[in-house]
Amino acid sequence: MIEVQHLTKRYGSFTAVDDISFRVEPGEILGFLGPNGAGKTTTMRMLTGYMPATDGKAIVAGYDVFAKPIDAKARTGYLPETPPLYPDMTVREYLTFVAKIKMPKKTTAADRKTRVEQIMKRTFVDDMANRHCGRLSKGYKQRVGLAQALIHDPEVLILDEPTAGLDPKQIIETRDLIRSLAGNHTVVLSTHILPEVAQTCARVVIINKGKVVAVDTPDNLTRQLRGASSLYVQVDVSGGDAHDTLVGVPGVTKVGVADRHDGVVGYELHAEQQRDVRRDVARAIVDRGMGLLEMRPMRMSLEDIFLQLTTQETKDGAGAPGANDVPPAEQAAAMVAEGDPNA
Repeated sequence: MIEVQHLTKRYGSFTAVDDISFRVEPGEILGFLGPNGAGKTTTMRMLTGYMPATDGKAIVAGYDVFAKPIDAKARTGYLPETPPLYPDMTVREYLTFVAKIKMPKKTTAADRKTRVEQIMKRTFVDDMANRHCGRLSKGYKQRVGLAQALIHDPEVLILDEPTAGLDPKQIIETRDLIRSLAGNHTVVLSTHILPEVAQTCARVVIINKGKVVAVDTPDNLTRQLRGASSLYVQVDVSGGDAHDTLVGVPGVTKVGVADRHDGVVGYELHAEQQRDVRRDVARAIVDRGMGLLEMRPMRMSLEDIFLQLTTQETKDGAGAPGANDVPPAEQAAAMVAEGDPNA
């Protein structure tokens, strides 16, 4: 449904997006992650045709975004980081205006009115239908922005920070709404709220310094980055130490102390890939007369994955230049494109 091929965006000598490629399957919700300034917003603006690419291709719903922009845009709903609202219009007036622009010309006024009422209820803004957009709270503005992206029932949704400014209840409602779109819509979701990605998205793309550093499911990334099976084992050692016992278990490659208090020690064990050492570990502890209090697999959180992939240095020092290497004018242009408030 979305295919990105060698997409690149340059500002003079500064490369904001550097030769990235990935696919989004029909009906999939894809999380698009990266630190500030990584190139997320620039990429999403290119996918929606809002900004031209320097090189590469983006195909959305079967149409080249740059060769056939009208066809691609007609099948895309876009919620930018700052919702595109008209402050002097009421919510109902604004969504009616957007419906006239985005819905097919043959749509009747009655059908547009019905659609506006439906989408206001679906995005939980119907109670603000007669309030001017300029007088809405940030959370309501965000939801009206989501409503305008959905108004024409697009095949593809590009959502840049859709839950920014929402309270906890609104976040849950919006997250449930986005999940309900899977299957009928293809969604690219950019967010800084990593648990939201874990609960909403089947796959993630992580971008850093303009380059894609990972494309996979969170579970697969966990396995790849750990490189081996890991266990947390908590033992009542009764004044002793289980380290040597655990090191001697066949298949265990590394043992480290994770925590220690009141005669209870937590160990982190690494084992050979694809080898289940749990039974042997339990037997070894019990045979030594120690108490096995807890044993569970250790998993990297999405936060751990994100930090490891976006803070590690490249082995050869290659990659996009740092901010200090970019001429001031080009750095400012890139910051504006990325929505940096300090630009």
